[in-house]
Amino acid sequence: MLKSHLKEYRSKFNMNQSELADRVGVTRQTIGFIEKGTISPSITLVLKICRVFQCQVEDLFELEDVEDE
Repeated sequence: MLKSHLKEYRSKFNMNQSELADRVGVTRQTIGFIEKGTISPSITLVLKICRVFQCQVEDLFELEDVEDE
């Protein structure tokens, strides 16, 4: 599962979900779903978000440990 630090970055940059969504070309709901962990973003979207915040992928997202099934 992918863990997101997106909400913390938005807060640090004083940006709401709608503003970020507009900058990366998705809906506000998509940003909310990513923050909640409901969906995992595409690589393209991850890179667009990183460009907005001028950070590395690892700064925004990390893999949570999961047990093998």
